[in-house]
Amino acid sequence: MLVDSHCHLDGAAFDADREEVISRARQAGVSYMLAIGTGDGPPDLEAAIRIADRHDDIAATVGVHPHDAAKFDAAAAARVEALCDHPRVLAVGEIGLDYHYDNSPREVQRRVFVRQMEIAASRRKPISIHTRDAWDDTLDLLGSHWAGNGIGGIMHCFTGDSAQALRCLEMGFLLSFSGVLTFARSEDLRTTARWTPMDRVLVETDSPYLTPAPHRAIRRNEPRFVVETARMLASVKGVAFEDVALQTSANFRGLFNLAS
Repeated sequence: MLVDSHCHLDGAAFDADREEVISRARQAGVSYMLAIGTGDGPPDLEAAIRIADRHDDIAATVGVHPHDAAKFDAAAAARVEALCDHPRVLAVGEIGLDYHYDNSPREVQRRVFVRQMEIAASRRKPISIHTRDAWDDTLDLLGSHWAGNGIGGIMHCFTGDSAQALRCLEMGFLLSFSGVLTFARSEDLRTTARWTPMDRVLVETDSPYLTPAPHRAIRRNEPRFVVETARMLASVKGVAFEDVALQTSANFRGLFNLAS
């Protein structure tokens, strides 16, 4: 009944038991997973596609993470564009800006972000957005290069404030809540989730990162734990868990025009 809208199934953390992790997710009620295809960056941009090709209930994205923006060149742009035509690729992502680690120069990040939005728009693919300590620039670039094209996208692992949430919603994005929603310190985020319309929310794990409560002692997150985020979302909204599962799944499928 649930969709994990963002998981890094290609990560080395899953090398020893990837198929078992996928099986456990299905057993927990996860009906679909979106595997993020940024991997270790160019030149290999097919990390998620290799997994999605083996599983009908897993789709892929393709893109260059802001950490790897310095690796982005004409060949990488051409490869992202070509892979958008792969039948298992639903979106371009995760793309955006990360000023927390600054693994790539900020100006390079901005340029690569804009170029990937251009590619996604040309292929009519939604985008999955990463932003950390870069909200102003992220929203400004989205406003200038994405808003109004009618394609939409996902604000991955949304942790912004209410004003930032409103701007994202106005630009047609869905807000995807991760295990951070369950953290004790996340009361402000829960307030934002409470008023966000039900038809504009998703849930995700960002696994192997951000393990939700009550499993924080388990260092490696897995797609099966998206259940805990959905439970928290149901609690803060005062609705049944089943309603959250059905609505977030419908929101995901609607964004990507997938059959029910």
